[in-house]
Amino acid sequence: MQMLTILNEMAAHKLAVVVRGNTVDEAEQTAAACYRGGIRVLEVTFTVPGADEVMKRLVKSYDDAMVGAGTVLDAETARTAILAGAQFIVSPGFDEATAKLCNRYHIPYLPGCMTITEMLTATEYGAQIVKLFPGQQFSPEFIRNVKGPLPHMNIMPTGGINLDNMNEWIDAGAVMVGVGGEITKGAKTADFDAVEAEAAKFVQKLRGA
Repeated sequence: MQMLTILNEMAAHKLAVVVRGNTVDEAEQTAAACYRGGIRVLEVTFTVPGADEVMKRLVKSYDDAMVGAGTVLDAETARTAILAGAQFIVSPGFDEATAKLCNRYHIPYLPGCMTITEMLTATEYGAQIVKLFPGQQFSPEFIRNVKGPLPHMNIMPTGGINLDNMNEWIDAGAVMVGVGGEITKGAKTADFDAVEAEAAKFVQKLRGA
């Protein structure tokens, strides 16, 4: 799938879920529950032991989902993810080598940024969407302020996004949002039905936005 197609699909769904877990099976079941709840952008973090195996399983199971890698700290990890089938790469911060590698393979790179300078640097290295992280340190008004001088900047806040404020971020100009524990917290007690239910609530609220 072409990079632009992947980016457009991600932006169209407007919601990426951050998938964590202590084992491959836990992470896979968490992602499956999110998928059943209607989420189609699944970010498997490299805090999961065997994260690349989780990605392989998800890519094989869900051909209509965008499966990517999160917590990618370097180009070596990005390459591992890409070989496992990852369709996008997300980092907590910007890394030049990772940006270059993703460009080489035409894989979207979404680096974490907190300042205008970081965002500009990331876009100069090809990032089409930047991750505002940690999002709870900001307010939706921050995106409005950024998009004044930089209307082309595509920003995905991650961290601190919940049912009550999600649409505020979208209304302020966020191209999409990243959500983790607010959706997946049930997985800690193996309550994957609860994960599915929370995912469905977020999807439904987005549709009503």
